[in-house]
Amino acid sequence: MKRRLFVAAGVAAALTGVAACGSSDSGDKDKPAASGSAPAAAGKTGKVTIWVMKGSTNDEFNTAFKAKFEADHPGSTVDIQVQQWNGIGEKITAALASNDAPDIVEAGNTQIAGYAASGGVMDLTDKVDELGGKDWIPGLAGPGKLDGKQYGVPFYAANRVVIYNKAAFAAAGVQPPKTRAEWLEISKKLNTGDQQGIYLPGQNWYFYAGLLKDEGIDLTTKDGDKWKSNVGTPQGAAAVNFYKDLAANGKGPKDSDEKTQPETVAAAGGKIAQFIAVPGELDTVVKNNPALKDQYDYFPIPGKDASAPGATLTGGSDLFIPEKSKNKELAYEAVKLFNSDEMQVKLAKALVYVPSKTTQVTALEGVPGAQAQALGAQKGFVIPATVTTNWAAVEESNPIKAYLTAVLVGGNPDSEGKKADEAIAKVLNTKS
Repeated sequence: MKRRLFVAAGVAAALTGVAACGSSDSGDKDKPAASGSAPAAAGKTGKVTIWVMKGSTNDEFNTAFKAKFEADHPGSTVDIQVQQWNGIGEKITAALASNDAPDIVEAGNTQIAGYAASGGVMDLTDKVDELGGKDWIPGLAGPGKLDGKQYGVPFYAANRVVIYNKAAFAAAGVQPPKTRAEWLEISKKLNTGDQQGIYLPGQNWYFYAGLLKDEGIDLTTKDGDKWKSNVGTPQGAAAVNFYKDLAANGKGPKDSDEKTQPETVAAAGGKIAQFIAVPGELDTVVKNNPALKDQYDYFPIPGKDASAPGATLTGGSDLFIPEKSKNKELAYEAVKLFNSDEMQVKLAKALVYVPSKTTQVTALEGVPGAQAQALGAQKGFVIPATVTTNWAAVEESNPIKAYLTAVLVGGNPDSEGKKADEAIAKVLNTKS
């Protein structure tokens, strides 16, 4: 597994479609910090307030991080505040404009450039070398840049896999599928009695984006000097029709996303045969229902044929320091600790993530779910980096979610897709 994990992560980095970040020669510690950049630590003490998203860390990691940082910086304290994904864009935007901003913020890798464009994020370009930026996974490092400057520091990467109930598969006499057609067939077979063949909420746009990619087209493409969306294309219809057929083998709500999925799966007590998630989500399921421990395993999202897994959106997060942080020096020290091998490996093992550096990936050897995630990463992709300045606004209103729900309740894929395309293009092409 060691070789496979390392190679797969390397391939994922190469296929993300984002150029690796360049390092800066201005990282010489003897030079003064550039205006707006993080100063070197000067022994100051204080409180560091950190916003992390729900599911990105767990209690054990937060406790370990807090203990390590406070031991290394006597007199300082860490306050880790867990945020909800829903509505986070508006909350971060308001925080950046306020005089009471947190000191560190986690944001999705597709959102960093949009926040940086607002002028409220610290430029960390002169710290890239010190942070080992040459080894960062490009799918996180690239979107953390804007106009050649680095604002986001990679936190972790992840892609979705299928988490399945081993006993349910054995009882049905089926094995993890290699193709979409096989997947649909076994999902129908598993959907029997009080058992759901798959739990798939109707607004999992990350999964839909992968299906669209497998149909041979990106979610967004450049058309001259404008961006366009490809939801309302024949490929978009093919992707959403498969989504609809798969979701029909369970009771996933058509009008909501993944936010309550772990709790739902836990409450079902093993009566959900499959669900799509990052591997670490199983930890939350088991925490909510310890009786499910060791009942589930993982396989990559199947592709259209058996030659390769399905395409998966390379998710993950970056960390940034707001310009209005009251303690930038300590905030940067905390970012350094998050970026360290010790904390990256601890987080990756605890939540089954891909760590932020390609050099750290082999530490996942033997971790359940890591192999499926690494194999899926072979066809990993990200939203094009040049879109990301406005992409955060697309995610906030998210016409893709509305489109998926509309089709799943009986709407026409073509007409609903064109509505989504118009809404997405309007946001992408809005001048800031």
